[in-house]
Amino acid sequence: MPDQNVITASPVSAEYKQPPAFTLVIFGATGDLTRRKLIPSIYNLFCRRLLPDDFALVAFARREFSDQAYRDWILRSVKESNPGAKIELDSWNRFAARMVYHRSTFEERAGFASLLQRLTDLAAEDKGPRNCLFYLACHPASYEQIITHLHGIGIPSYCSGIQKPRIIIEKPIGRDLRSAVELNHQLSSVFAEEQIYRIDHYLGKDSVQNLLVLRFANSIFEPVWNRQFIDHVQISVCEKMGIGTRGAYYEQTGVLRDIVQNHMMHLLSLVAMEPPYSLQAGAVRDEKVRVLHSLRPIACQCAAGEVVLGQYTAGPASSANSAGSADPANTPGSGTGKVQRGYLEEPDVAPDSRTETFAAIKVFIDNWRWAGVPFYLRTGKCLPVRISEIGVHFKAIPRILFNAPKDLNLPPNLLSIRIQPNEGITLRFQVKKPGPATHIEPLNMDFGYASSFGITPSEAYERLLLDAIQGDQTLFTRSDEVEAAWKFIDPIIKGCAQCQPEGYPAGSWGPPKAEQLIAADGRRWQLNKRPIEKDENGQI
Repeated sequence: MPDQNVITASPVSAEYKQPPAFTLVIFGATGDLTRRKLIPSIYNLFCRRLLPDDFALVAFARREFSDQAYRDWILRSVKESNPGAKIELDSWNRFAARMVYHRSTFEERAGFASLLQRLTDLAAEDKGPRNCLFYLACHPASYEQIITHLHGIGIPSYCSGIQKPRIIIEKPIGRDLRSAVELNHQLSSVFAEEQIYRIDHYLGKDSVQNLLVLRFANSIFEPVWNRQFIDHVQISVCEKMGIGTRGAYYEQTGVLRDIVQNHMMHLLSLVAMEPPYSLQAGAVRDEKVRVLHSLRPIACQCAAGEVVLGQYTAGPASSANSAGSADPANTPGSGTGKVQRGYLEEPDVAPDSRTETFAAIKVFIDNWRWAGVPFYLRTGKCLPVRISEIGVHFKAIPRILFNAPKDLNLPPNLLSIRIQPNEGITLRFQVKKPGPATHIEPLNMDFGYASSFGITPSEAYERLLLDAIQGDQTLFTRSDEVEAAWKFIDPIIKGCAQCQPEGYPAGSWGPPKAEQLIAADGRRWQLNKRPIEKDENGQI
């Protein structure tokens, strides 16, 4: 299997049309996101010959660096943040030559004025118009200042490339509905909606994009993708690690804002949406918004029936995953001998914090297709396994023929879509075991990206950056989608604000009430296949 960390310059398809010349300005160019994701992704695109030769990258940050000093520093930082990466020095030098550093704080208006001059100089070097993209890879608290300064010095109107300038902003888009509306209003006062790219890296994953292909390019699925044949749907986004050094951030966020409002709402809307009339950005995003508008409101009174919130306590730190059975949902994580401290003992966390690190929610979509079908959402920190998976559970067969004997209960068909890791799809169905007697067993038919195509999916940011450069908004979030998601999540956050989340030991599958939430309906949490993970040394 090819090493996904080796960067090589591979030829591109003859049908691929390179985007026109552009300049990408990254605000927060010394931050963690830039080091770990953005620069490696842009470099990979460069090595794959997906970028024009005359692109430019302006790194905007407050530290004192010359152009060359920043290039040297970011190379070291990329290697430290991606220890398995093997960077070819010659290709890096050619890439770094297109990178310049601009020192300023976000508060300095003069720094933005000199940025305008820098963009003018870069355009003069290439003797032609350049598209401009502004990436806000910084704390959301700085968004307003940056947008205000960009507008104040006229940068959006100055950038007169072939396409209008674009602004890319990271989630979370606001902390609640009110702040999201305010941010969207400020953005729209400077940029048109078609210039705004609200990025969520989940939408850049091949496995997420494959949801549309799976549903609408295969005639065997669409006829049964409804309440008549589907019993329920489970969406799990599980993480093994705690919050680490992000205590200050997480105290202001929590898992409802960090994961549910964006990642899980995207997955839910893609699973449940109606077929769009085309694959154009507007048509796809229209159908996603309709799903969010159809969500049955939850007037949460501290986990009253449909919501369970948890907070991890001390427990054994999870080791690398082992291959598991078809149902590892209740299997404890294997220990490393180390102890994971509880959330309340993490740095920068208040000793009486009510911030949730786990959430389980039962959701209903009140439309014709999904009436009465529950969607169970589960996400949390310090769980036994790192996995994101969608499980579409079909209805059980009637209790006649094979299901008639009292001692026989055939498990229903299950379609599992693995988002990460070991991206792929598994379909479980029943077969007769060879032999004279009728012994029926479930069998998994499995598809994996790595095994089927001989490659691992690209980093999500590569796809999203390339789409933003080319002006394709399909995988980005529109303002009404952001606000619709907040409209659903806001009452849950407010209703649970004064409640202490239920504790659960690190390395477990969350609080007992999460099991009771689904068990009350005669169901249980399931992960169809636990993938084998490797650590940074390649060991299982």
